[in-house]
Amino acid sequence: MKLNIKGIHHVQLCIPPGEEERARDFYTGVLGFSEIEKPESLKKNGGLWYQAGNQELHIGVENPESSKGKSHPAFEVTQLELVKQYLQSKEVVVKDETEIPGIIRFSFRDPFGNRIELLETLQ
Repeated sequence: MKLNIKGIHHVQLCIPPGEEERARDFYTGVLGFSEIEKPESLKKNGGLWYQAGNQELHIGVENPESSKGKSHPAFEVTQLELVKQYLQSKEVVVKDETEIPGIIRFSFRDPFGNRIELLETLQ
């Protein structure tokens, strides 16, 4: 099965806990990115979201010592459920992610431990 990837939806970078204002100073003040509101279901995690051209940049919060980091690309695909079934048939362990209104999604780790998110926007 070939994945029908529409494009990169977002990339997530991580900052240490309590550094949101410093990140905001840089990404808003220096780079001029426009901050966008995070979904209510994810606000408890901290961090910031930005519009970066046609894509989003998500700034997550995580301890720098974390061995399985949150940083990841998120690819938008079609037929997400079929993709999930396909990956599971190839013995890829998938993890359902916190719900976001209008989006279904899951993540998995590649053989090297990198996190990859796949999502589909609902019409």
